[in-house]
Amino acid sequence: MQQAQGMKRDIHLTGKDLMGMVQLRPQDIGKYAIVPGPKERADSVVKKLQNPVKNFSFMEYTMYTGDYRGTKLTTINGGRFSPDTAITTEILCNAQPKAMIRIGSCGSLREDIGVGDIVVVDGAVRGDGVTPYYVDKNFKTLSDKKLTDTLEEVAKLSGLKVHRGNVWTTDALLKETREVVGKAIDDGAIIVDMVTSVFLTLCQIYKIPATAICAVSDNIITGQMGFIDPNYYMAESALVKIALNLVDKLEGRDVQKGFF
Repeated sequence: MQQAQGMKRDIHLTGKDLMGMVQLRPQDIGKYAIVPGPKERADSVVKKLQNPVKNFSFMEYTMYTGDYRGTKLTTINGGRFSPDTAITTEILCNAQPKAMIRIGSCGSLREDIGVGDIVVVDGAVRGDGVTPYYVDKNFKTLSDKKLTDTLEEVAKLSGLKVHRGNVWTTDALLKETREVVGKAIDDGAIIVDMVTSVFLTLCQIYKIPATAICAVSDNIITGQMGFIDPNYYMAESALVKIALNLVDKLEGRDVQKGFF
């Protein structure tokens, strides 16, 4: 403890330190950031950009910025779990985009939310191990309402079944027991993932409007596993189009209807 008290600075690394490490400047990123988890999803966004420029590649995370229909747009594979999501979200938040959109996958916590459905996220039940270092237990993790209302509007144009509600983020995938899952449901969650509570919490702290949308990959209640279900892959593909439609809507442009 005595050695820690003698640290030469309050925090070993900050988000601004990370920006410096990857040589990223605020002016290098877009007005909006679309943040998927896996690199494959981020690559799908990059394909929609004109003249994409690689901002940095650090460990397994790569950020690109390019032009989407006249709007400067950034994307990065933002992490699959809470700790790596915190790192990439800190970098993004310190670069200060105008809004951030997470596109991810989730498990359903209701029988009527099926594989291949889409869920627009209002807020998060925090079961992760990262956010307790940032906020106290009474902190309410929420999406930006105006941004989320617009996201729901454009999501419904996809033709897919769209739900709206809270996500439970957990770090313990193999400990989704009846008791643990039941408590999350009692706390108001309708889906589960391993990322979103961290993403939204950090964006709230940095006062950056943020929202999230997830494709349902499996159902915790019924036991259905949908990772080989074509409906899930159709929904996952639709997330990129929905996020880009959100950007179009925010910029006052026409949006695409009926993806399939």
